[in-house]
Amino acid sequence: MRNELVDLLQSHRSIRRYTDQPIPKEILEEILTSAQWAPSSHHVQSYSIIVVDDQEKKKVLSEVAGSQKYIEACPIFLVFCADFYRLSLTSEMWDTKFEINEVENVVVAAVDTALAAENALLAARSYGLGGVMIGGIRNNPAIVTELLGLPNYTIPIMGMCLGYPDQEPLQKPRTPKDIVVHYNQYQQKEEIVRGLRVYEETSADYYKQRTNGAREEGWTKQMADYLSQPRRVHLKNFIKKQGFNLE
Repeated sequence: MRNELVDLLQSHRSIRRYTDQPIPKEILEEILTSAQWAPSSHHVQSYSIIVVDDQEKKKVLSEVAGSQKYIEACPIFLVFCADFYRLSLTSEMWDTKFEINEVENVVVAAVDTALAAENALLAARSYGLGGVMIGGIRNNPAIVTELLGLPNYTIPIMGMCLGYPDQEPLQKPRTPKDIVVHYNQYQQKEEIVRGLRVYEETSADYYKQRTNGAREEGWTKQMADYLSQPRRVHLKNFIKKQGFNLE
C-alpha cells in the first residue's frame, strides 16, 4: 500500500542543478533538527554537521571533491562528520578512560553519520528541495579538516548539496529486489548471478538513454572496474592521525 512517505522514498533522484532561490532559514533549521532525530547506536550520536554557505569555502570543497561544480553552485552545502571529539569531552568531564581505538567506534560513527544524512535529505525533499550526496570530500580529508576547523576524533564522511531543483533527471534503476532481499538465509550464487545479468541489461539501457549512447556499459561492468583498483588508500593514515589508532 503506497502513501506519501513511500512515494517520497521511492522517487529519489540525485539533483545537481539548482535555481537561484535561497533556502529559507526556518526550513534549513527543520532539516537539521530532522537529522538529529535519526536513530543512533546506544544513543552515542557520534556525528556533527557543518553548514557551509560561504562561497569561498564551497569553492575549495568543490575542488577537493574532484571539481564537482554543483558544490559551488548550490545554496547550502552540508558536511557530515563522524565525531567522537564531543564524546572525548564527556570522558574528560567524568575523568574516565577514553577507549577510542576499536574498529567498532568508527563503524558506529559512520553509521550514525549516514543515518543523520539520510534524514536530512528526506526532510529537505519534503520541502521541495533536491540534493546529492558527495563522497568526494574524502579525496583529501586533511584539507577539509583544516578548512572547517575539525578537531581530533572527527572524520568527514560525506557532503550534501541542497537547493531547489533546476532539473528533472531520470531515475537510476536499482538492483533487482529479489537479489538484495533474502529470506531466512542468503540466496545461492546462481540466483544472484541470474539477477545481475538482468540488471546489467537494464542499467546499460538506462546509461545509453542518459548519455545518448556515449556510455553503454551497465552496472556490473562499472562495479567490476570500480573495484579493480584500491581507492582512497590515504584514509587509513588520516583516520589514525585524527586519533583513531585502530586495533
